[in-house]
Amino acid sequence: MLETAQPNRFQSMPRVTITVPEKNAQPYRFQLDRQSVTFGRGDENDIEIDSGSVSVSHAEMRRILGGYELVDLDSTNGIQLDGVKYAVIPLGAGGEISMGDVKFDFLLADDERAVLTAELPEAAVDSSHEFPHPSAKAITQPNGYPVRKSGGLTVGAIVLFLILTACAFFAGLAVRYQKDTGKSLIEAIQEKYQATGKDESPRAIPMAEPQP
Repeated sequence: MLETAQPNRFQSMPRVTITVPEKNAQPYRFQLDRQSVTFGRGDENDIEIDSGSVSVSHAEMRRILGGYELVDLDSTNGIQLDGVKYAVIPLGAGGEISMGDVKFDFLLADDERAVLTAELPEAAVDSSHEFPHPSAKAITQPNGYPVRKSGGLTVGAIVLFLILTACAFFAGLAVRYQKDTGKSLIEAIQEKYQATGKDESPRAIPMAEPQP
């Protein structure tokens, strides 16, 4: 298991703070190059969490290029970012993270952020963030979990949806009309249009003969 962080010590080392409801927050420290930290209710985990909402093997924090990510280990209650469940959550950009009902806080010092950011290719570094933000990295589609999207439907997608809906409605109407009448709906519309055109066509009005 990881060593519990002592007050006012090791402030330059990455820290994880676990807060179980109705209990005091418990911080832990680890080396920047540590590759994996496991969390769960079982005593075989690096950080054992005493909470009924946490599975025996709940989640794992993994070292990746340029930072860390929290990975759900098929737990019962999952991991959440701002109340939304994900299979993988990039760490270090803020947001409220939890494992079941347990709050998960991740803290890096400025020098550690600089070291991690330096690992990333230049094109992958977002100038608006010192550390990768969840929106800058695709979050793996979880099993049955909703995935946060960056935006809504475009105008083109909405128009296409409306056209397809109208076509489907007309096709269903045509099938039902043919079943009920034995005639084609398109032919019936054409006949109606032609009949209406004849009835409403302008008629020639004879001009009055000039008076002598």
